[in-house]
Amino acid sequence: MHAILSRIFDRRQAESADRKNKKIKKLKKNLKSKGGFVLNSVADVWENVLAQMSGALSQMTIDAWFDEVEPVDIKGNRLILRCDNDFKRGYINSLFLEHIKDAMRNLFSLDFEVAVLDTPALKKLRENDSENPSDAKLTDRRENYTFENFIVGPSNKLAYAACQNVANMPAVNYNPLLIYGDSGLGKTHLICAIANSIRRTFPNFKVTYAKGEDMSNELIDSIQQGRESTAEMREKYRKANILLIDDIQFIAGKKQIQEEFFHTFNTLYEAGCQIVLTSDRPPHEITTLEERLRTRFEWGLMADVEPPDYETRVAIIKSKARDLGIPMPDTVSTYIAENVTANVRQLEGTVNKVMAYQDLLTRDPDRATVKRAMRDIFQNTPEYIPTPEIILRCVSEYYEIDPETIRGQGRGRPAANARQVAIYLIRAMTHLSQDEIGAFLGGRDHSTIIYSIRQTKTKIKNDPSFAEAVKEIKSNINKSQIS
Repeated sequence: MHAILSRIFDRRQAESADRKNKKIKKLKKNLKSKGGFVLNSVADVWENVLAQMSGALSQMTIDAWFDEVEPVDIKGNRLILRCDNDFKRGYINSLFLEHIKDAMRNLFSLDFEVAVLDTPALKKLRENDSENPSDAKLTDRRENYTFENFIVGPSNKLAYAACQNVANMPAVNYNPLLIYGDSGLGKTHLICAIANSIRRTFPNFKVTYAKGEDMSNELIDSIQQGRESTAEMREKYRKANILLIDDIQFIAGKKQIQEEFFHTFNTLYEAGCQIVLTSDRPPHEITTLEERLRTRFEWGLMADVEPPDYETRVAIIKSKARDLGIPMPDTVSTYIAENVTANVRQLEGTVNKVMAYQDLLTRDPDRATVKRAMRDIFQNTPEYIPTPEIILRCVSEYYEIDPETIRGQGRGRPAANARQVAIYLIRAMTHLSQDEIGAFLGGRDHSTIIYSIRQTKTKIKNDPSFAEAVKEIKSNINKSQIS
């Protein structure tokens, strides 16, 4: 009897997996044929997230850990999921959140937070939301973002100085001010530091802060509610002395929202009010942004923030450890700074994990503790971490270019493109530092590595066919573990 039940269970599991495979294949086919997904509901978004994650995780992993996950809502830049299985929920929070965030970023070109909650926690969240409706004010966490606790280095010095100037003399020198750079480099910290400084120095000024997505949602809601609500929303933004919009790239491609912001921008600029924007890339790279907005964003000063250099990374680690009360030896700080190089958020995440392990293991952090903490930050998939040689081989096979040609100094376009993809994937899928990647690929310096990574990220965002190529190479790399 047990054997019969076991066979029935196995058959049903196989049928279920087959149905899911067909669904994901269909979603991928839609992506290739239409250049994107049609997202009509949070359920559509979740199906797309699962499809995107299938490029990095095996179908067995997705079936095993996400079968009891239910998409609930998207509030602002937060995806809310429900999972009442405590074990699976804990495992998802530990190992798979970055995969979900990456998939959401690929869909919306925007960073999302992900909350995986059980039913009681979800109920409490809804009660809190009803008692405390969202507005454009800074949260308590953002109120802690100040110029004093921002670590300055060569990669962000210009942006920091410009923000301080705007905070001290609004609408005098740099209007508008646009800060751009990849996610996790401190743009939100700087724009909120401006808001907090102005509120202290100019208490009579009306400071309005909003994320690009929230402003878009407000406009949509106000249109649905009628003319009076739309007028209230316009007054909210157009009566500001200081307007701060975080992630302005989110309005690109939305005709009505761009129209509204165009008139808001003109009203404030002509009235001598300060406008500060942040974006994940410069205006000329936001391909679906209207030309009239692009030129206005370029009127003032555009300041970029880049990944922090080694000395700045060490300073950030020590500052974060000091804030958390962790005794961080210099050897440990150095080790983290040498290996966690992409952005500030990863550095802070590593220090937070070190603190958690210290509390659990009741001992001061050492290299073994840091390695364990970094595993969750860097590990592209819990199943497999490829070697740089395997990545280079897969890139070489895809582009039909000899590996030594990719490693060499040739500047022909095919070899250069393959080299940039190899650099990007080695950084994304291994623990190698920028210097180590440079050494592996013919002795290139870290600035070349940083440039290649940024160029590849930009092409992935703007060129769907190129993004598909990178995804296919990544899939081939993951498959290589079984060959």
